[in-house]
Amino acid sequence: MESLASGSKIGIGTRRVAVLLFPGFPMMAFSAVVEPLRAANALCADPQYAWITVGIDGRSLTASNGITFKPDSTVQDDPTADYIVVCSGGNADQLTAKQPIKWIRKNLRRGAHLGSVADGAFYLARHGLLDGHACTLHWRSQPAFVEAFPQIELKRSVYVIDRTRFTSAGGVGAFDMMLDIIQQHHGETMAQKVAEWFVHDRIRATADREKLQLRLRTGIRNDLVLAAVARMEERMERGETIARIAKRLGISVWKLDRAFRADLKLSPGDYFRQMRMERASDLLIHSSLPIHEVGLACGYTDYSAFVRAFRRVHRKTPAQLRR
Repeated sequence: MESLASGSKIGIGTRRVAVLLFPGFPMMAFSAVVEPLRAANALCADPQYAWITVGIDGRSLTASNGITFKPDSTVQDDPTADYIVVCSGGNADQLTAKQPIKWIRKNLRRGAHLGSVADGAFYLARHGLLDGHACTLHWRSQPAFVEAFPQIELKRSVYVIDRTRFTSAGGVGAFDMMLDIIQQHHGETMAQKVAEWFVHDRIRATADREKLQLRLRTGIRNDLVLAAVARMEERMERGETIARIAKRLGISVWKLDRAFRADLKLSPGDYFRQMRMERASDLLIHSSLPIHEVGLACGYTDYSAFVRAFRRVHRKTPAQLRR
């Protein structure tokens, strides 16, 4: 049996997983990719997975938590992989490294599957590697991704598997994504055993994954409030109103207001304005949209009103934040 640098043995039927690392990569997302594979191997009579870390060059890489280690291989070594996972740092919206693309495309021609965790979808999309596929990424980067790649279907889910592409928002999403992949290979029983190994409850249905992502990042407990916030996100740039949201949910504005105040200590209107300002700051930081277009994307048709609202919340103008 052949052995990878990670120490995993490669036998007949063993699937090779290559994790492409960039400086500042999130350690939790990286571990969420590798650890389920390790557990699957431990639960099987023969190793089912072999993994290797890959860097652009031979230099050591430092993760977002400050831990530094040296990748097993480089893209110049041209390691063969059945699955490639891009694990990038918080600057993935600006990442343009061309060196790994030739290696990735070569493995795709061999039949490899390609994916990413956290914000790695930015890197893949910029090189056309997500065209024709649905994807997801970390929620803070989603507004900028939609503006940069309107032709790519973004799903607000903790992970998405679409044929030969797989993407996650990182963390728990990456872990559940790997459980889903293991289930595709070895069935539900094996995936459940791996989940139990880590004392983890699986998230299965697509609707559950989308709801989980929203609940995790907002802390909202009330399902009615959660549905209203989902509507706010979907229709923010269309000038959605609280009255229309309440009508859509089949309730009165008064009942919606009471639910918001009980769960979030804010009125629906105040919460919606807060969401608009968060999206504005994300777009200003992670996209190159002109400032007036950032305002439009956040539901402000009046540029002056947008600047005034932004200054009240952030204590600076949109231009000052971008600088």
